[in-house]
Amino acid sequence: MTTQSQARYSRSRSRRSTTGFRGSGAFYAFVSPWLIGTVLLTLFPLGYALWISFTNWDGIAPSQNWIGLKNYGEALSDPQTWASLQRTGLLAIVIVPLTICGGLGLALLLNEKVHFRAGFRMLVYLPAIVPPVAATLTWKLLFDRDSGAINGVLALFGADAVSWLTGNMVFVVLVVVMLWGIGGGVLINLAALQDVPAELHEAARLDGANAFMAFRHVTLPSISPILLFQVITTTIGVLQTFVPALLLSPATGPAAITAVPEANRVFMIDVYAQYFAYSRYGYASAMLWLFFLAILVITVLTFKIGGRTVFYAVDPSKEGKQG
Repeated sequence: MTTQSQARYSRSRSRRSTTGFRGSGAFYAFVSPWLIGTVLLTLFPLGYALWISFTNWDGIAPSQNWIGLKNYGEALSDPQTWASLQRTGLLAIVIVPLTICGGLGLALLLNEKVHFRAGFRMLVYLPAIVPPVAATLTWKLLFDRDSGAINGVLALFGADAVSWLTGNMVFVVLVVVMLWGIGGGVLINLAALQDVPAELHEAARLDGANAFMAFRHVTLPSISPILLFQVITTTIGVLQTFVPALLLSPATGPAAITAVPEANRVFMIDVYAQYFAYSRYGYASAMLWLFFLAILVITVLTFKIGGRTVFYAVDPSKEGKQG
């Protein structure tokens, strides 16, 4: 290689290095807000909570005494913890199927060509953009025993007033509040339905399939990845239920957490009470870490079990190997 060729090669390599450095710098500059936010708002709180879970810190004392796995052992043997987990599981068993099936059913109706279809879609999605606090307080007023509109309607038919916000009936109100925002899932399902190729339905009709058979063998497999996504995200969201259960408490202010009816004392209510009502920061952090691991296991199992029935137009395991 001549001296001139070596010089040109060196300049070309230097330009590529400079361009690569600038490209990397631009990349890290764009993602730096996300990286900083992840470290400060996710990784650091998780690590700090993990450390606190091995202590008996009360949130006030300057010292944090190390007690090892004592908090975890107490949480796993506490009947109240298991009772709150059972209520949380029951809530998920009720909400998740109703949300998925109800959202799909409404999406199928709104996908039909009818008059004022855009208006109906807007009305269905509108509750999803209402702030959860406002929606919960509104439903709390509607279900009030003495002045609520629900008991007012029942009185028109001669029925006695129902104490909706006490006893086991408050669980029914919690279910209603959580189903109120079903419009978000409807919108996702509607987008998935409109993405199903029309030629598949035409082929099914030519083969003699009726509407139910076309839905069973064409529509459902085509939108199955979207349904799996909704099952996972809805399950995680329901398991972390906190604000609606707290706001349906008959008390207000700091006393609300200890006045939550037994039927609505889901796991996150129990954790919040341990933190701010009983000042057991170490124990509550251990509860949260156990809950995190439980949700992680549920998510992985859902992926494993649900993934076997999901139809992908492109195999995700082979997509990265193409080309």
